[in-house]
Amino acid sequence: MKIAVTGAFSYSGKYITRRLLAQGHEIITLTNHPEGSAIFDNKVKAYPLNFNEKETTKFLEGVDTFYNTYWVRFDWGQNTQPNAVENTRDLIKSAKNAGVRRVVHISIANPDAKSHLPYYWGKAENEKTVIESGMSYAILRPTVLFGIEDILINNIAYLVRRFPFFLQMGDGKYKIQPVYIEDLADLAIEAASRNENFIWDAVGPDVFTFDELVETIGKTVGKNPYIFHAHPRLALTAAQFLSLFVRDVLLTPEEVDGLMANLLVSSEPAKGKTSLRKWLEENKDTVGTKYASELKKHYLKPSLAS
Repeated sequence: MKIAVTGAFSYSGKYITRRLLAQGHEIITLTNHPEGSAIFDNKVKAYPLNFNEKETTKFLEGVDTFYNTYWVRFDWGQNTQPNAVENTRDLIKSAKNAGVRRVVHISIANPDAKSHLPYYWGKAENEKTVIESGMSYAILRPTVLFGIEDILINNIAYLVRRFPFFLQMGDGKYKIQPVYIEDLADLAIEAASRNENFIWDAVGPDVFTFDELVETIGKTVGKNPYIFHAHPRLALTAAQFLSLFVRDVLLTPEEVDGLMANLLVSSEPAKGKTSLRKWLEENKDTVGTKYASELKKHYLKPSLAS
């Protein structure tokens, strides 16, 4: 079949695309970084991710299934979360106009249209757009992704490798339930193979308090950082100060609020099978050895992200 993936050269989109190519499908992508096609030996045809409804409709003609991984983690220039909501409406409308049969949409755990956090109300708005499109749909709600190219887990490991202490937000008892990127990709492929409309939480089997997460990462890489609990705003200020040195956005106020509100866990049975503890042990020699920059990956230079 002809299948479209937003961000086929980025993170989750890349893992999904790898599986689709192995199945023999014709893949196109909407991206701002067409040079990324080299990672798939130029087997993926790239079109601009420009949110022009007329052009995007033309790009998507003949597509059976549309995997939408598009979103922005934080506001940066014109890449704002409210704009991302409007852009998603344009993408879904274009897919509908092009006759796309099914949408597999990557959302987030615990979206909430009434949330004061743009990330969560924006994700809820996107889900509404997908549901009301009239197309067959599957919505996947991951929490935090981990894997070779992840940001959060890697950078916690980066910090505990280099500092004897870890400045924790509040009491550190709020929870997190990471999901392996390969498991998310498997779930996305399965979701496309079904006909019914549904929403799945995509989470892994391990649930940690944030203190437990830091301690687990530290122990695995051979470090034992002292966890210093501080007022959340003080910890955020420290993260923002450190951001100046790594030239990145380590943490945003919205991410602090979402984490401490226990929005990164699910009440559903885990559909992901891979244990973060096991993965860390298998990758302990490499995780956190280099800093992973969100800005560098997406904005500060030509990258493979969309």
